Amino acid sequence: MTIQITHTRREGTLVDGTSLSDGSAKILKLREYGRTLRQPFRWSRNLDCWYLPHSRDHAAYTPSLELLAQRLRDAGLDTTLTVDNADRRAFAEAEQDREERAADRADRFAGYADNAARNSQAAWKSAHAISERFEFGQPILRGHHSEPRALRDRARMDTSMRKSISEGDRAQHWANRQKAAANYEQFRTNPGRTLRRLDKLRADLRAVEKWQRGESAKGYSRNPADPELPIRHEELTEEIAHWEQVIKDAEARGFKVWSKADFTRGDFALYRGTWYEVLRVNPKSVTIRHIFNSTGRTVVRATDDGYDGWTSTAPYDDVSGRKSAAEMQQPSQVEATEHHKEAAEHSPQVREPVAPAAEANWLEGMALVLIASKSPSRSRKRALWAMTRREAQAVCGDPRTSGRSYMLTWTERPGTEGTDWAWVPDNGSLDPVLSDLGITPRRDWTLAPQAHAAA
Repeated sequence: MTIQITHTRREGTLVDGTSLSDGSAKILKLREYGRTLRQPFRWSRNLDCWYLPHSRDHAAYTPSLELLAQRLRDAGLDTTLTVDNADRRAFAEAEQDREERAADRADRFAGYADNAARNSQAAWKSAHAISERFEFGQPILRGHHSEPRALRDRARMDTSMRKSISEGDRAQHWANRQKAAANYEQFRTNPGRTLRRLDKLRADLRAVEKWQRGESAKGYSRNPADPELPIRHEELTEEIAHWEQVIKDAEARGFKVWSKADFTRGDFALYRGTWYEVLRVNPKSVTIRHIFNSTGRTVVRATDDGYDGWTSTAPYDDVSGRKSAAEMQQPSQVEATEHHKEAAEHSPQVREPVAPAAEANWLEGMALVLIASKSPSRSRKRALWAMTRREAQAVCGDPRTSGRSYMLTWTERPGTEGTDWAWVPDNGSLDPVLSDLGITPRRDWTLAPQAHAAA
């Protein structure tokens, strides 16, 4: 049977006509093919033949295919090689196919993640069910008739927990891949990334046009009669038109494409969350002051201290806003607004000073004591006791109520029971602390203060 090696831009590089007993698989699996000479061929159950990864929509690297054909012939196998670089599909068709395949991958990976999560949960439940027989700390009795079973149970628990952890890691892996596949289209059509892609494609098109005119480009020359140049020119033209339409659609939705005409020296450009004063306007970027350790700054002016006069550039495709010098004459408002937002997000709330009588009444209001641990985030807070704010401060401030992996904290606004928080069992380990402090906690929550506090 003749082995057929074919390459087209539409289908990529395919090898058909092989069998399990002819020895071709060993040759095809060598990592010595493709343009990088480091790729192996892979078997596809859908195509029912071998294929070269990443060869679709690209011109064939003929020396690699000739090397493969020669190796198969040396092994005594009849082999033919056919290359047709002109047979290709339109770029819009190829891009639509890639998006559909990404959607299929997202669905498939989501199924893998769900299966792994179920397996992890089942393994954990199995280990937990076995451990319930030892929940009161029963040790393994050496020499007793129960010793063999106890040892088997310990091994089964270890195996189940290891499987649970392994399946949990697999679930996270497939969930991450599902997220990446689901975001494929958004990633490809991101306006800033698309603008940078267009710059590269236009540079490639100019190089092809120079080669067609017999000129040198990118440091070397090519034969103007090369049949690959017209095909490449057509491909680049289609791809540029496609991405230009993506930018037009983004502009229709409100995206702004910044350019040299939009800025003058002294304006302010919003670059990665910070307003920078423009020192110079360039064809593809604006020059700004370079500030070391400027994390969190909202406005950087030309007069700010830099590092020995260093400057940086902000490309227009990464600029997201503009303000004139007149609009930035009151920077304190901008900085105060940004600082207020950041403080509200990252700083604890500070209660305004109150009169002593009001302070006493406030301390007698109800608080909920919670358990905070270093374990992964939970959907609901874990509540342990309800008591007055004065008592909660004393309990949470006691060093005996915190350890390596947990600590106690309190809040007066926990949210809704059952949705935001839930009660957890009190194992009595902190009873000595409550006894020393003279506190009797409650296990029911109400926002109403105690009777003596209201009085």
